[in-house]
Amino acid sequence: MRIIFLGNNRVALETLRWLKGQDVEIVALVIHPQEKQRLTDELVALADLPASRVIEAPRLRDPECLSQIREWQPDLGLSVYFGYILKPEFLELFPRGVMNLHPSLLPYNRGANPNVWSIIDRTPAGASLHYVDRGIDTGDLIAQREVEVLPWDTGFTLYGKLEEAAITLFQENWASIRRGAIPRHIQPSEAGTSHTTREMAQLDCIDLERSYTGRELIDLLRSRTFPPYRNSYFLAEGRKVYLRLELDPE
Repeated sequence: MRIIFLGNNRVALETLRWLKGQDVEIVALVIHPQEKQRLTDELVALADLPASRVIEAPRLRDPECLSQIREWQPDLGLSVYFGYILKPEFLELFPRGVMNLHPSLLPYNRGANPNVWSIIDRTPAGASLHYVDRGIDTGDLIAQREVEVLPWDTGFTLYGKLEEAAITLFQENWASIRRGAIPRHIQPSEAGTSHTTREMAQLDCIDLERSYTGRELIDLLRSRTFPPYRNSYFLAEGRKVYLRLELDPE
């Protein structure tokens, strides 16, 4: 099987490392632009491809790039923590389609920051392997793995649990994918939730004049506790005062 791998971050690195031990050929690697890269140097080294076969994501809109991909005759596209919308002109190049590994239990938390919204919205959490269509995380489901969200989970700890679930989910289902024995389950269009990265800026500012229940405030603060990043804050004397919640279950 000839695969074009699109990835970023640790889950992509671990998935590519495992995939390299299987009976596949990685014909190209698609990466994030430099300002959005996570572990990309490691991905490029692991893929061990000529520079001409390492493609930055914005180039997927270039007809010349698409023509080159077509000449490589890929069977399958595999997107792992890849943060770009894939256009129909790219999707149609793959006889076996394009699959995406997403860290949420679809149809819940399509889009960005599912580890945050599972805590705030109290929606189910997990990892999903699905086909890519023209929507954002709306394609047919292949397999899923649910993750329990504990009352003392933070955005950081839940993110780690979702990473492990995603890696395991892919490995458990690869044999079926390789054989072409893949179930497809249509996502219910009227169900689920979606979020964008733009929502984070509004979420992070704690309004000192607003009333929160204890549960709402704790969930908000723990969802945005992700060291070393500074996320939730309130404004005092013209300055941002950052908050981080420490949870210590006995």
